[in-house]
Amino acid sequence: MTVPQITLNDGSTIPQLGYGTFKVPPADTRRAVSEALELGYRHIDTAAIYGNEEGVGQAIADSGVSRDELFVTTKLWNDRHDGDEPRKALQESLAKLGLDQVDLYLVHWPTPAKDNYLHAWTQLIKLREAGLARSIGVSNFLVPHLEKIVTATGVAPVVDQIELHPAYQQRDVTDWAGAHDVRIESWGPLGQGKYDLFGAAAVAEAAAAHGVAPAQVVLRWHLQHGFIVFPKSVHRERLAQNLDVFGFELTDAEVAAIDALDPSDGSGRVGSHPEEFN
Repeated sequence: MTVPQITLNDGSTIPQLGYGTFKVPPADTRRAVSEALELGYRHIDTAAIYGNEEGVGQAIADSGVSRDELFVTTKLWNDRHDGDEPRKALQESLAKLGLDQVDLYLVHWPTPAKDNYLHAWTQLIKLREAGLARSIGVSNFLVPHLEKIVTATGVAPVVDQIELHPAYQQRDVTDWAGAHDVRIESWGPLGQGKYDLFGAAAVAEAAAAHGVAPAQVVLRWHLQHGFIVFPKSVHRERLAQNLDVFGFELTDAEVAAIDALDPSDGSGRVGSHPEEFN
């Protein structure tokens, strides 16, 4: 099993499928990440606000996997955008992770009410130049936020990590990203269990046709759209299942049927709205 590598706009590469640690309790993180690494995951996504960077770092240290085989992402939280806070925050994250550099550092939310995400982005550019982050990107940025930072700095993020699943596909953001060589990372790729995604006929029928689980169908849908995805689980069998999505391919008709699950009016969102979360 080889996870495809996606080339980013700065020339770096990222494994297209990884392991997400959102809502993985700190007490469980070391074990869960260790199991993920044992199974073959090499891309780990965490964030300062998750409170589990230390567990991620411990698992990496325990694993014996060489640093150049790993891709580690963490994120700048909303109260650290001003002044020199981004540098301090990243240095704190690196200490918890036990690393000298992260592979990807993201502005976690744009916090438009504070209107300081442009400053945060300019600081991330400096952090990349200083070698503390190999690549830099954003999370939860909508088109106006993306246009503002790119127009002001001339530097496009390598990724925009956004809520994306069949009932909420954010086509305006994905279209903009595609036109500007910004890769999309899908968070909540399975809808966080907040609606009956697996019971949808398009998903259930594809799962039956390929002899796989509904979750594998949805992850395969993300991959075939070119999205980077990192499902979360704390169960070893589910971790293995989520990684086992490279032995089948959805037909064009199956992809189109899942595409059609998006109500397109935004009603499928299960997380916070970037214009309202500050």
